Amino acid sequence: MDVEDRLDGGGKEMIEASVMADLTSCEVDRKGEPYEGMIFETEAAARAYYEEYAGRAGFLTRVLSSRKSERDGSLISRGLGCRNILHVQKSGSLSNETREKRRDGCTAMLLVKKESAGRWIVRKFVRDHNHPLVVSLPKRRPTFDEKDKRIQELTAELRVKKRLSSAYREQLLILMKDVENHNDHLTSKVQIIRNNLKELEARRQELLNHNKPSS
Repeated sequence: MDVEDRLDGGGKEMIEASVMADLTSCEVDRKGEPYEGMIFETEAAARAYYEEYAGRAGFLTRVLSSRKSERDGSLISRGLGCRNILHVQKSGSLSNETREKRRDGCTAMLLVKKESAGRWIVRKFVRDHNHPLVVSLPKRRPTFDEKDKRIQELTAELRVKKRLSSAYREQLLILMKDVENHNDHLTSKVQIIRNNLKELEARRQELLNHNKPSS
């Protein structure tokens, strides 16, 4: 490929396309809602996103299920659901009949599974609740677990940025090598032309001397 072809932006597009999936997994829409097929870098990132979504929607979350790999014991599936907020409301704020609903009666949930590539994908999302949602949840200080989740999210995003930087650096080195080879090729051509000109000048001079009349 010529140097000019590499400078037309095609290499950049290929690099960005190769890491686009990772970038989108880190830059999810914080104001939207989960959907099946949504991708996260880690299970912690998925939990943090669902908890943030729950806070906006007006419910608390809980772990419904966990599944580990039989091969190495690592977590491969996590189910998150609604912890009926009615059980944490102040007395008298809601009717007794509503308050007595079973906590596990709400079907709202999120199921994420680990893919072979190591990322986590939403396999099931149920939006609807069978109880009223709260307009605003009581504010609470972030726990160490939440801080750790945020650190993991930032670490995952940083890892993606490093991969992108490394890919750009590799492409730049290839481009620089091509430029160097191109310059060497041009230098060689220029030298050949100079030698040819010298040879032609020598022949011209030889012919002039040969045709010069003797005195």
